[in-house]
Amino acid sequence: MKIVLTAVNAKFIHSSLALRSLKKYAGKYSDNVFLKEFTINQDTDFILDEIYKEKPDVVGFSCYIWNMGIIAEVVENLKKILPKTIIILGGPEVSYEAENVLLENSSADMVIRGEGEVTFLELCTYFVDKEGSLSTIDGITYRDENGNILSTPKRKAVNLDDIPFVYDDITDLKNRIIYYETQRGCPYNCQYCLSSIESGVRFLSEDRVKSDLKFFLDNKVKQVKFVDRTFNCNKKHAMMIWKYIMDNDNGVTNFHMEITADIMDNEILDLLKPARKGLFQFEIGVQSTNPNTIDAIKRNTSFDGLTDIVKKIKDMGNIHEHLDLIVGLPYEDYNSFRNSFNEVYDLEPEQLQIGFLKLLKGSGLRRDAEKYGIVYRSRPNYEVLYTKELTYGEISRLKLLEEMVETYYNSGKALNTIQFITKIYTTPFDFFQDLGDYWEKMQYHTLSHSKMELFTIMYDFALQSEILRDKIHIIKELLRFDIFAGDNVKTIPEKLSSEFCYNKDKVSAFYRNEENIEKYTPNLKDFSAQQISRMCHIEVFKYDVLDISSDMVEVETAVLFNYYKKDEISNKPVFYKIDF
Repeated sequence: MKIVLTAVNAKFIHSSLALRSLKKYAGKYSDNVFLKEFTINQDTDFILDEIYKEKPDVVGFSCYIWNMGIIAEVVENLKKILPKTIIILGGPEVSYEAENVLLENSSADMVIRGEGEVTFLELCTYFVDKEGSLSTIDGITYRDENGNILSTPKRKAVNLDDIPFVYDDITDLKNRIIYYETQRGCPYNCQYCLSSIESGVRFLSEDRVKSDLKFFLDNKVKQVKFVDRTFNCNKKHAMMIWKYIMDNDNGVTNFHMEITADIMDNEILDLLKPARKGLFQFEIGVQSTNPNTIDAIKRNTSFDGLTDIVKKIKDMGNIHEHLDLIVGLPYEDYNSFRNSFNEVYDLEPEQLQIGFLKLLKGSGLRRDAEKYGIVYRSRPNYEVLYTKELTYGEISRLKLLEEMVETYYNSGKALNTIQFITKIYTTPFDFFQDLGDYWEKMQYHTLSHSKMELFTIMYDFALQSEILRDKIHIIKELLRFDIFAGDNVKTIPEKLSSEFCYNKDKVSAFYRNEENIEKYTPNLKDFSAQQISRMCHIEVFKYDVLDISSDMVEVETAVLFNYYKKDEISNKPVFYKIDF
């Protein structure tokens, strides 16, 4: 008996925790279980062919909004070429309307509803050992021998400590994000989220968590991403984990957590202050700053409390902060979202992610879509098309704004230029929206662009802007600074080139001076001047690009970029103003 579990991930760097958990929990049947992972960027024919080559007796698919369309097509054709193969669907996209899923996907034989570990183990017993019957296995919806669709009772929640640690071998996960959970459930009731359906929160024991974390730290994995819905909902549990990680920090691994900021307190902040810079990344869901919106989605958070904590973490300077907003929520019109964006942008997160509301099966907002006037796509990903407050055209414009934030801000490509421009514009939102409108007008959204082209596009935008045109000489210098602050480039676009002549002899003399190396690049003191010149770059600017204000004055400024040392938060090369 051969059972193949299949995931279609959103990106290559992602990995499926769900498949690994099912295989591990299968125990003595794990040798019968094989994992196949693909991405949504791969052709359905390729996925179909790879599964066919396995000649499986049973195939399970992990279903989410981003992959359901692909899986439905693969399942339909797989049944035609392997008609005797049992096809099982599982995951959040199929758990809440399982009967309809089987009606819509006639080639699928069964749906595992909700948590799958115990259910999958019992199915292994049924398929491999030919013991029992489907009617006695909780948590499934299936077709009987007459084609009738039947459902068994809901599966009781599993004790998390009973699920074995899934990562005893991570050789196949090199250069991929490793996902890890220490809890299931969520104490909150956010109406756009599926976690609100399950009441209560279950946790792994302290001993188990420490044992798991030790494995990650001992193996020096690059990043561990917690999938806990609200990592710090239990203060004692969260502090135990933070303290253990800090006490056993290997200097390499970083940990990403989704937290609720307004429930943090000074005791937690005091614990986190000594943490290595870059050890932790916090993702904080704001979603909206409109009080009516927050009430409608039942998100019981205080924006004032969140703001206070986010600013304190920012001042600590050792933790990457990632803040989220959602377009299309109830009572949030274009101007309201503009206000939400500006308030969150002013908190200066390392990343500001703008998502567009998805009406997930089983969520409160999907149930109340008509009440709130939310119209959404009928097929996955169920994204909002328009609402009572937001037209389709406005959402389309906001998608351009989101693309500009992602392209220039979240990527870190033009942070210094943006910092200057947003001091001139009425609000940051207006700048990103104007840039997005220009992007569409010039048809840039129809093409792919190199890094250098992105800088010239920003320059051309500023040149044609009535707001920015008078400052183009400053913007040009800041764009050039951003180029070198990102990469050790050899050539830059002609329109952004320096007015200063590059003095090779003077640069060489600077690198030969031991005092300069000790002062600015002590990490390179064991290298020769020639080697250092390849690891660093000196650029002279007409303005003090390290002191950005709306009224920058002309003053010749030399900056040394050290590409052999990166800032742990921004992951950008460090740089210094130098005497040159």
